[in-house]
Amino acid sequence: MRREYRVAGQAEPISHFTDAVEANGFLFVSGIVPVDERRELVGGDDVVAQARCVFENMRDVLAAAGCTFADVVKVTVFLTDVDDRPLVNPVRQEVFGDTRPASTLVEISGLVIPGAKIEVECVAVVPT
Repeated sequence: MRREYRVAGQAEPISHFTDAVEANGFLFVSGIVPVDERRELVGGDDVVAQARCVFENMRDVLAAAGCTFADVVKVTVFLTDVDDRPLVNPVRQEVFGDTRPASTLVEISGLVIPGAKIEVECVAVVPT
């Protein structure tokens, strides 16, 4: 079984992808950047505000497939400055609570949205 999700309120993809794909009991969520539905940067230069936006958007994408952050088994965080990790971690802790997904953090030179400092993707188990 394979199902694609385009979620209301999310920015239109700028390439050939969708917000998430459900396959064989897993939900693969595309990388989410800190933008509103018009694809405008949210949070300005504040990585914490950007992270909050990313996780709010992720919550909506997960919910479209009947998932929550408790169902996330793997998360990958891309930062343009790895020194922002201590600022982003409290936001992650708020979002995931007691759930601790497997995690990868990567520093990158830039993101597709000018001014974006963070992008996050994840994999979740879809509840039966």
